[in-house]
Amino acid sequence: MTHETARQSSPPSGAQSASIRHYGIDWLRIGVFLLLILYHTGMFFNTEGWHAKSLHANDAMEPFMWLSSPWRLPLLFLISGVAIRFLSDKLGSGRFAADRAWRLFPVILFGMYVIVPPQSYSELRIAGLIDPGWWAFYRQYAGEWAGPWELHTPTWNHLWYVVYLFVYCLVLAPVLPFLRRLADSKVLRGLGRGAAGSGLGLAGFIILPLLPFLVIRFTLADQFPTTHALFDDWANHAHSLTMVLFGYVLAKNDGFWTAVDRALPVAAGVTVSLVAYLFWAYTNIEFAASEPVLLWIARIGRIVFMWTIILTLLGAARRWLDHDGPVRRYLTAAVFPWYILHQTLIVSVGFAIRDAGFGVWTEFVIIEATTIAGCAIGFEVLRRIPVLRLVMGMKALAPAVTTEAAPRSSRAPELGDTLQKL
Repeated sequence: MTHETARQSSPPSGAQSASIRHYGIDWLRIGVFLLLILYHTGMFFNTEGWHAKSLHANDAMEPFMWLSSPWRLPLLFLISGVAIRFLSDKLGSGRFAADRAWRLFPVILFGMYVIVPPQSYSELRIAGLIDPGWWAFYRQYAGEWAGPWELHTPTWNHLWYVVYLFVYCLVLAPVLPFLRRLADSKVLRGLGRGAAGSGLGLAGFIILPLLPFLVIRFTLADQFPTTHALFDDWANHAHSLTMVLFGYVLAKNDGFWTAVDRALPVAAGVTVSLVAYLFWAYTNIEFAASEPVLLWIARIGRIVFMWTIILTLLGAARRWLDHDGPVRRYLTAAVFPWYILHQTLIVSVGFAIRDAGFGVWTEFVIIEATTIAGCAIGFEVLRRIPVLRLVMGMKALAPAVTTEAAPRSSRAPELGDTLQKL
């Protein structure tokens, strides 16, 4: 999904209306999706299980990767919640559900049967479970549900985010009128003004949203480890859907957005402190795990870190990235197709070169360069073919990239207008 909100022609510093475009949110979304390319390249080289692994796999990058794990997808789900508010307000519940089905389900289906299969082929070949031969593999992949190997196929792999977002949209559609009344209620408007207007309110804005995530962590998370398999992923659902609802409530509440601006110095300070502690804990994991106090600080700190870094990034984006331009417009159109393509390129290229005798840095450069080039070329080709635009998350018959900026003297289109161009 693309996530643009509208913007004032001359916004007051740090206090933009939440009902108009915030270009900073677009930049955040772009940044998180691009970070996923680097993260999944790292998965080829670290020691955790993945679809393809380098023969040079080591743990050097793991602490940095772990530091990105608590907040990357939660931030995307929060931004998606903002997007759902704008689009559903524009379309109404029924049209919103139909629009999301039309925009997201083709992506999921095409992804499972065209984009993702090379990942499963590479994984099974590396494991020695199938012989060379693409078509023999694909006939079983596409023709048998839960195919003849332990790996479940067909599958959605990295497209789980799209699947979950699609399901959340359909689940929320019938209750959107209630959610809209709740988000616009005097109580939540008052809480927004309180968060923006007093030190105690700001402290509540930083602390209270942590409570549901603490409950999820210490109840559901141990019983339901993350699987991305939809039907048994209850802790992940509770976490992700809560973030979607936070984004929905935040979207048009001016007080909450002002609180985001005011929270920036505090949230940034807490985030920096927790980065230092968590990095130490991750790099001294055996010692930290052996001391109950240190372990509990790390467990709770990880959840606090998730929320404070999201607040920090939102506040920083509003303060320093709230600007438009041709790069933002191009990347806003391109980044979702890039996301769809990137992991298949990483896995396929990694599988192709893992036995070639390259050093670890040569492998990294080859994979990263070919993935970025493949995503860029793929987008440029696919956006020119209407039916492929549809299955790559772009509206079939609309231009993929708007090169003409909205006049600064007029109100820019709301988020819902942009979402309809997918």
